[in-house]
Amino acid sequence: MEFEHRPVLLAPTVDALLQPHFGRRGGARAASAQTDEADPRLAGIYVDGTFGRGGHTRELLSRLGPQARVVVFDKDPVAIGVARALAGSDARVTVVHDGFATMPQALADLGIGQIDGVMLDLGVSSPQLDDAGRGFSFMREGPLDMRMDTTRGPTVAEWLAQASVDEMREVIADYGEERFAFQIAKTIAVRRATAPLRTTLELAELVAGAVRTREKGQHPATRTFQALRIYINRELEELARALAAALELLNPKGRFAVISLHSLEDRMVKQCIAAAARPSSETMRRMPLREDELPPAIMHSLGRVLADDEEVAGNPRSRSAVLRVAERTDAPLPAGGVATFVPGLAQTPAQTQARAPARGAGKGRR
Repeated sequence: MEFEHRPVLLAPTVDALLQPHFGRRGGARAASAQTDEADPRLAGIYVDGTFGRGGHTRELLSRLGPQARVVVFDKDPVAIGVARALAGSDARVTVVHDGFATMPQALADLGIGQIDGVMLDLGVSSPQLDDAGRGFSFMREGPLDMRMDTTRGPTVAEWLAQASVDEMREVIADYGEERFAFQIAKTIAVRRATAPLRTTLELAELVAGAVRTREKGQHPATRTFQALRIYINRELEELARALAAALELLNPKGRFAVISLHSLEDRMVKQCIAAAARPSSETMRRMPLREDELPPAIMHSLGRVLADDEEVAGNPRSRSAVLRVAERTDAPLPAGGVATFVPGLAQTPAQTQARAPARGAGKGRR
């Protein structure tokens, strides 16, 4: 069955990669101004880290020249099938069946050392939400899965069957910002003692009974489903690695354009851009330095874009979308690397491993 997918912030995202004056005073933003055919950006190398059904990639290809190259990533086997069909008709496209966090190695394997732009549309896509069999939606009966890549890693049902109350509480509180996380975790533990949780509606109904007050216009299971999806797919961990990769791989004047749909992702992107644009702020607190001794900015923020009223009316899921854009400067990367610019990368490997779901259990964006 085919599920409709409307790309969010389509024109602004591609404008962000290609328009020379995007985000600057007097520059094009939502209106896609004509790009000079001699602009080297049109022959550049780009990455779409979340191919989905290819809306952003197709729009980008329609504006690029014949010498350009677009490398697309996705974990979802269905999305990869669509991507391979596109690559079969457009030689500029190369497909990688993996998450965007693997960019450095995947691009190196393709002989690519630097890129001119990267775009990410974070979170779950409309086709994934609409397909009950994927288990992402609390509004449709389906297996409690939620894996972006259905070929590997544990399902949500498998993880809930063995996680402790404290582990469940921590995940639901941290990744869902759910104030009733403990009550939800206890309710799940009591239920699984008599019968396993297998379906989305079983979990949604269980959570609804544990959440004492409801936010206006929001299903009581919204935050729990978000938390479990983020956790089981390591979404924030992978975003941190992808942001670090973008900082390292972008050519001078190369850009990244990241669409976030919830505050956890957007906060990470915003903080990364701010830190890379003001690398001196942390240094200044630690030691007295002259202005000419301060480290230069490696990124410039080009601002943010929200969906306009027309887009929201046609695609209500775009209401919460935030596009943030930044451009690489020609300053060299710091000798110590870019980890200090990216929230989440400061964690030790032990901390990261402790929070990550086991990849061997149960054998298992878009």
